[in-house]
Amino acid sequence: MAVYIDRPIWPGHGRMWSHLVSDESFSELHAFAARLGVPRRAFERDHYDLPAERYDDAVRAGAVQVGSKELLRRLTAAGLRRPKHRPPSQP
Repeated sequence: MAVYIDRPIWPGHGRMWSHLVSDESFSELHAFAARLGVPRRAFERDHYDLPAERYDDAVRAGAVQVGSKELLRRLTAAGLRRPKHRPPSQP
């Protein structure tokens, strides 16, 4: 299928970040990230965090550019979404 990437609009640790996801499998995603030289520690639940300076590398390698909402829609439709556990709200 495909690997998708959103624009680097997510701030963290003094940098801007993109999310890299697959609409097929985590195996496909891990293999793509490995080809880019992205360390496995950059994987968080259901996506890789990719710094802005690596965005063009991912696109050149075949990642499809989509907006953040589209990325989330595709991840969810593929059944690969693993949201953070949210504790129940307090009364």
